[in-house]
Amino acid sequence: MLNITSRGTAKTCDGLTRRDMLQVGALGAIGLSLPRLAAAKEAGQVKPGHEKRSCIMIFNLGAPSQQDCFDPKPDQAAEIRGPFKTISTASDAFQLTEILPRHAELADKFSLVRSCYHSAAAVHDTGHQMMQTGRLFSGGVNTPHAGCVTSYLLGRRSDLPAFVILPEAMGNTGGNLPHGQDAGFLGKAHDPFVLNADPSKADFKVPDLLPPQSIGEARLDRRRRLREIVESTATRFEASQSAELMDANFEAAYRIVTSPKAREAFDLAKEPMAVREKYGMNRFGQCLLLSRRLIEAGVRFVTVNTFLTVFNEITWDIHGTTPFTSIEGMKDIVAPMYDQAYGALIEDLSQRGLLEDTMVCNLAEFGRTPRINPAGGRDHWPNCWTMYFAGGGVQGGRVVGKSDAIGAYPAERPVGPNEIVATIFHSLGLDLNAHLPGPAGRPFPLVDFGTKPITELF
Repeated sequence: MLNITSRGTAKTCDGLTRRDMLQVGALGAIGLSLPRLAAAKEAGQVKPGHEKRSCIMIFNLGAPSQQDCFDPKPDQAAEIRGPFKTISTASDAFQLTEILPRHAELADKFSLVRSCYHSAAAVHDTGHQMMQTGRLFSGGVNTPHAGCVTSYLLGRRSDLPAFVILPEAMGNTGGNLPHGQDAGFLGKAHDPFVLNADPSKADFKVPDLLPPQSIGEARLDRRRRLREIVESTATRFEASQSAELMDANFEAAYRIVTSPKAREAFDLAKEPMAVREKYGMNRFGQCLLLSRRLIEAGVRFVTVNTFLTVFNEITWDIHGTTPFTSIEGMKDIVAPMYDQAYGALIEDLSQRGLLEDTMVCNLAEFGRTPRINPAGGRDHWPNCWTMYFAGGGVQGGRVVGKSDAIGAYPAERPVGPNEIVATIFHSLGLDLNAHLPGPAGRPFPLVDFGTKPITELF
């Protein structure tokens, strides 16, 4: 993520240090102050009528078990179907398991894709890359996150960033590979704004967003002079990439630092306690509530990481042995937290009239093995799993694709990562034939040739 602070102490002729010049609240990228949307519309890169569209991507780091959550197999043997009962839902098209009762109540609001798969290695990092960017990284080319692409093509709507990640970027998941949560070859100017804080804490603040009391008006005045100095100083620094990046982001950075609207959007104390409790007074629940506030305030794209790592905490990664999670841990801790918060978000967006223009997509890097392992858990399985979508033009209560009898492989309508990301872009109104400025300045296709969205959802 973008961090344009510096430990250097070189001074300009005006007495400003390089740190003063670059440290605009250590904000991360918040979009250029260019009329991106107007340019995209003129170029035909965004469909008319989609200007209000936004996306909340819930990334279920660790990967839920399809058989134990979204694609139950009640007629199979115990080592396949798992320990949970199947329950009816508000949709006649599908059932879920008993650990997701709120999902069952709202099943007419979202639709499942039960035939997702990828053919890369069964490690978390490769799945993270593919499901958030549509491609597996290779040849030193890191493809941008879908939110970064949205930020690049459409820009920000207000003082707030175009793309925000909550609560933090993904941490260690064992592969030491990029996770696909930055702008890749688009450059750091289009990296997301990353919260780096837990909104469920009583002392929650956004230090990278709000200027600390110690800054004072004098130091803010010095920062106001940043653009003037950059424009008037004929030095090698002025011609460098760092100067260009600093210049491009300064106005937006200063605006968000001092914006009451931005400050208010991140202020969960503005929410009634009953609403906060409805989402759940935990990190994930409060992140989903914050994502709704950010979308209301004009942010185009929010990614919420359900977890930050798969090690030494209860997550979806149910191998059954330490430092991972058991199926019981998923039932008792993960599923209730997740089910409550998702239910609150969908209900809240719907009641506020936001769901129609806000796609909520629930993604994961792979599924789990169709048979329970000797430790009582399930291992990595990229050959078939379920992801699901609500809002943003998606019709609820549907099922796309079908897994085989034990949930091991797609039996109908296999769906790859490229189609998942294309579906997000389609909801946002982006032209799938558009190109990005790729490595070495060569045009880079938004999606691979021939890739289509999952039209059955719409």
